[in-house]
Amino acid sequence: MKLHLVDGTYELFRAYYGVPSIKSPDGREVGAIRGLIQTLLMLLRQDDVTHVGCAFDSVVESFRNQMFEGYKTGAGMPADILSQFELAERAAVALGLVVWPMTEFEADDVIATAAARWQNDPPVEQVVICSVDKDLCQMVRDAKVVELDRRRGLLLDEDGVREKFGVSPQSIPDYLALVGDDADGIPGIPKWGSKTSAHVLAHYRHIENIPDDSAEWSVPVRGAKGVADSLAQRRAEAALYKKLATLRLDVPISETLADLEWPGVRRADYGALCGELGLASLKTLPHRWAEE
Repeated sequence: MKLHLVDGTYELFRAYYGVPSIKSPDGREVGAIRGLIQTLLMLLRQDDVTHVGCAFDSVVESFRNQMFEGYKTGAGMPADILSQFELAERAAVALGLVVWPMTEFEADDVIATAAARWQNDPPVEQVVICSVDKDLCQMVRDAKVVELDRRRGLLLDEDGVREKFGVSPQSIPDYLALVGDDADGIPGIPKWGSKTSAHVLAHYRHIENIPDDSAEWSVPVRGAKGVADSLAQRRAEAALYKKLATLRLDVPISETLADLEWPGVRRADYGALCGELGLASLKTLPHRWAEE
């Protein structure tokens, strides 16, 4: 069997920017919820989707904001998408999915924890991480753990990660620390662009292994002295950025693998939610209902 781990926060944002605005009978914005329900039901219609976990960032901030003041926050995020986060979790639960709402940790952390926990379980043939987040590429292992961009239908295995970033999955936190990640507010190290970082990390794998003196480098790099000096002067920052980019594998998960088997949509909960939000046209969309 395959284990699908869904980045619900990404799916909510994808729906928000991809579908028209819709108001519920009481005036709430629910367009993204409509899109989220539709895309999750589309996933659940696939024959190989049997065991699913869905993670949401219930709050935008996490423990990483205590580590670094510049880390991403909800500042500037449209209010009409923030208001739909709680509804998104309710919708996923009504669809019969196991939902992990994150407050202290991030959705990526619980997805990483689940992938690490169950990737070697005998029943699991493959873990499919449904996301486009660069951070989650660090969890890819051969073709056993892969990342799926559902919108474009692109599947990244370990070779795919190397082709896309120029480094192995295990070096992704180092790569993001050097290059930076605008989405997470990680500024990166000056003079360390994507090509230079990939070239150096392809050889040294981790920041800690890169010599401070470019004369000791085993790989040729244009302007190597300036690049090396920039890192040597900012070792502490690089270590912090790498820690920010490294996903946690110790998020508490109470469910067993068996608990993640999808039983079908919860008819009463789903119907009530559709009625409350004015989404009557979605009531007959599910193809399978849970036994009640």
